[in-house]
Amino acid sequence: MANSAMRLLVIGPSWVGDMVMAQSLFMTLKARYPNATIGVVAPAWSQPILERMPEVDEVLPLAVGHGEFGLASRRELANRLKGRFDRAIVLPRSWKAALVPFMARIPERIGFLGEHRYGLLKERRKLDKQVLDQTVKRFVSLGLPLDEATTGDFAIPKPRLTIDRDNLVNLRLANMLSSRPAIGMMPGAEYGPAKQWPLDYFRQLAQKLIADGYEIRVFGGPKDHEGAGTIVKGLPQAHNLCGKTALADAVDLLADCRQVVTNDSGLMHVAAAVGVRIHALYGSSSPDYTPPLTDNAVIHYLGLSCSPCFERTCPLGHTNCLNKLHVASVYQAILADRQREKVIVNA
Repeated sequence: MANSAMRLLVIGPSWVGDMVMAQSLFMTLKARYPNATIGVVAPAWSQPILERMPEVDEVLPLAVGHGEFGLASRRELANRLKGRFDRAIVLPRSWKAALVPFMARIPERIGFLGEHRYGLLKERRKLDKQVLDQTVKRFVSLGLPLDEATTGDFAIPKPRLTIDRDNLVNLRLANMLSSRPAIGMMPGAEYGPAKQWPLDYFRQLAQKLIADGYEIRVFGGPKDHEGAGTIVKGLPQAHNLCGKTALADAVDLLADCRQVVTNDSGLMHVAAAVGVRIHALYGSSSPDYTPPLTDNAVIHYLGLSCSPCFERTCPLGHTNCLNKLHVASVYQAILADRQREKVIVNA
């Protein structure tokens, strides 16, 4: 079978941001094999995101919760996939992630070494963390021949999610959003509080921006709703959309914002993939490892001597990496971007 007609299966990651970054791999595969079909095995929640990626031909939801083994569900899916794919690329490094393509008897099975899964993969690649120093590089490398992948010197296509303009119009009406230019805020981070800028800082910033004529939209999941409530409470032109909108809706509403202010989170990567101007706030994590994949971003990172620690909570108990990232500096950066927009408009 010609390479261009290959049937490719990708075992996708379990986090929102990682799934967005996986589009860089899908884009790479389609560029190399234009007539290939790409199927993605992924958690059911990720289907709306994958459906916004033109490169993905089929989404195969796996009914297994995060951290759950789910052997029966994996076996059932594997039985449905037998004979349908030529090559599988396994992005997660866990043993269980490699089970479906193994049980489906897919001839070529590629992934990094990890968790003693020697028999499950046909091509086991050693991960050089110095060369493949970003998550997205690791994903893309698995779609390349080994001699190209090991150099680390290859193109990284930037994710680009499609926008549903009709859905956006309906969302603006349903949530009673105004005609003011909007700034999005994403105060959550599933990983933990060491990646979360203080809620009071978000509120102070929201107050300043509303006074400047902006509308504030706070995005996140149901777990973020209460915290977002402390940001918008009593503020006109501020909307708590956490838990009120589906993931695909967030894609369209973020694309409608002028700028966004966000922790290093999954929604940061969604915002990057719709092209909005990003102000990314980094605490315990590193912008070198998981940067927003866009040229349209400002990184706010203090780079303290204790950073990055990659811990869920601050091991020193002060979270200075975020607490000392003051509202004034972020606000000034947003104003500078506003002036830049005016220059572009008047040019």
